[in-house]
Amino acid sequence: MLNVAILDDYAEVALDSADWFRLPEGSSITVFNRHLDEDEAATVLADFDVLCTMRERMALPRTLIERLPRLKLITIVGMGLPNLDMAAATDHGVVVVHSDFRSPAFAGVANATPELAWGLLIATVRHIAREDRGMREGGWQSTVGLILAGRTLGLLGLGRIGKRVAEYGRVFGMEVIAWSQNLTAEAASAVGVRRVEKDDLFSLADILSIHVQLSDRTRGLVTARELALMKPQAYLVNTSRGPIVDEAALIEALSSERLAGAGLDVFDTEPLPPDHPFRTMESVTLTPHLGYNTRETLRAFYGDMPGAIAAFASGAPIRVANPDVRPR
Repeated sequence: MLNVAILDDYAEVALDSADWFRLPEGSSITVFNRHLDEDEAATVLADFDVLCTMRERMALPRTLIERLPRLKLITIVGMGLPNLDMAAATDHGVVVVHSDFRSPAFAGVANATPELAWGLLIATVRHIAREDRGMREGGWQSTVGLILAGRTLGLLGLGRIGKRVAEYGRVFGMEVIAWSQNLTAEAASAVGVRRVEKDDLFSLADILSIHVQLSDRTRGLVTARELALMKPQAYLVNTSRGPIVDEAALIEALSSERLAGAGLDVFDTEPLPPDHPFRTMESVTLTPHLGYNTRETLRAFYGDMPGAIAAFASGAPIRVANPDVRPR
């Protein structure tokens, strides 16, 4: 028998997104629909054998793993989990298994984040959330928006997601420019984008959208210096990861109206603290890390977890991310 915990199922869709009947007979499933901090997690998860995680929603540092004596298996979405201490899992005999991105269920899910990015971009430059709130409070029109056609869309990153957003930009009649550390002019031109230098990206863009992965190279990539290069009437959209942008510098730029506004789906701390300044800024449009959060994506993400758990229980774990582990 395995005690299985499904973590951070905010929308309560996990049980309907996979065939959990594939688990070994007698297994139990507990769904946690809210975020647990480390101390609470150490208490409430102490009796669980398996933790099913959803992307980076739950941090699993060494200090938590060593406080979970029964833990035997962690399932993760993707090949790795940045806020999981893989070495600690290995040291404590905890097997980590990852998703199977070759599964047909993953076909098409790559569109989820680009579509959210474009929706957030439009909502930001047309002040949709602010106007919606105003109408619900009995008001009427109070802001003036921006036409995208003829404007310059700047992409920080031109990978899979950035290329898709570039397509949307061209359809809307925008000039699309891009920069990243390894982007060449030839690669950008091949997808109808003009490669520019980093400073030019920030100074020329009317809307800057971030599409680089979080890594040691990109953490803090956008600082007060880069934000100061942007036009006062420009907007920043981030659907990648919060720490790519210096959060304090962004708050200052928005507070002082050196930027017209921002559309943010990702944050340094998630869930966003209730008293965070972003929550009260009229120039900021917020979404709670919805980039990948679609029915299709979650079915794909949760879908192969039961099979991985069953394989582990049979003694033949699959897609092991820490092959040097000696299971408990």
